[in-house]
Amino acid sequence: MNDAPHIPPLADPYSLPLDQLNPARPEAFAADAHWGYFERLRREDPVHYTADSEFGPYWSVTKYKDIMAVDTNHATFSSLSTLGGISIRDQRVDFPLPMFIAMDPPRHDAQRLAVSPIVAPTNLATLEGIIRERAQTILDALPRGEAFDWVDRVSIELTTQMLATLFDFPFEDRRKLTRWSDVATAVPGYGIVDTEEQRQAELRECLGYFMNLWNERLAKPAGPGDSNDLIRMLQSSPATREMSPQEFLGNIILLIVGGNDTTRNSLTGGLYAFSKFPAEWAKLKANPALLDSTIPEIIRWQTPLAHMRRTALADAELGGKQIRTGDKVIMWYVSGNRDEEMIERPMDLVIDRKRPRQHLSFGFGIHRCVGNRLAEMQLRIVWEEILKRGFEIEVLEEPSRIHSTFIKGYGAMQVKIAA
Repeated sequence: MNDAPHIPPLADPYSLPLDQLNPARPEAFAADAHWGYFERLRREDPVHYTADSEFGPYWSVTKYKDIMAVDTNHATFSSLSTLGGISIRDQRVDFPLPMFIAMDPPRHDAQRLAVSPIVAPTNLATLEGIIRERAQTILDALPRGEAFDWVDRVSIELTTQMLATLFDFPFEDRRKLTRWSDVATAVPGYGIVDTEEQRQAELRECLGYFMNLWNERLAKPAGPGDSNDLIRMLQSSPATREMSPQEFLGNIILLIVGGNDTTRNSLTGGLYAFSKFPAEWAKLKANPALLDSTIPEIIRWQTPLAHMRRTALADAELGGKQIRTGDKVIMWYVSGNRDEEMIERPMDLVIDRKRPRQHLSFGFGIHRCVGNRLAEMQLRIVWEEILKRGFEIEVLEEPSRIHSTFIKGYGAMQVKIAA
């Protein structure tokens, strides 16, 4: 049985009465047709209530400053999984996946601290050499003068190799990590999994695999030559060493998706952006030092996570609207990163912006992405190596996009490197 619901056709967002505007349309994101919804809301109703959607009623927060106000106020706006979690699609009661990003302090802080050494400066310095070597190998193996899928050959492969290193995961099985990442965020019936039952079965397979790794590491204490991996970090912290199986799975999924989707989709999105703004590519070739501002600009332009969700713990006023206790509040990062009041020419890729880090893609406050520096480093290294090789890469057709209001990403993108 296919779980895909009947979806009404997309309408011009300017043709609808404002109170009927529902920007949470996965099919709009899949068609790259979501921009008009957010443009209208930023202009006419920046804090907007949608009474009826497939996700239930919710508030849309669409302007930069309002998003910041929610993101930095965890005392009023909660991430708790028991209240629904961090996505507009409520956490399932029958298959809960508690994870530290879907917790509030103090539990959130303790569990986040358990894995933060993975991005300590000394560890990043070690990882930089590994990433560069792998990026060189991947790029040198690409064909010249013939079409190939950039998503599969470059974006997925590099990030999956990195994930395998961070978990000290068996390298030959690394594509399992890609699959579990896709399954975890999939909407049943739209190409990744057919049913919710299939999704849960594959995530239980993920749990079983990682439980075996957990038990193997417990049986063999880390020695001087062993890697300081995420599993051992979870084992060594009092906040995470006694997790329930579902909480263990939740945190593993969080680390897999967090370590995969931001980098993977920004690697593809950056190349796609340069195909749309060739003058910026020429600018970067002429001055590779602009990579320092190019990387955060790519991440802003792509916005690999379209939104984050909070649940109101108390009545609150935002943008002149009254939000009630228990209301679902969606911070549309994809809209805040296009806010004309905060960002000049927001729809364009501009690699020499004066303040390129003024973006929302990593979130703000206590839930700011723990791996943001690692993601930026991977992107920087790939583009450094592309520039060194003098690659001229042509995007041959529009990429396929993910059917999701959460992951703003790509399924495939055919490209060709000039011979």
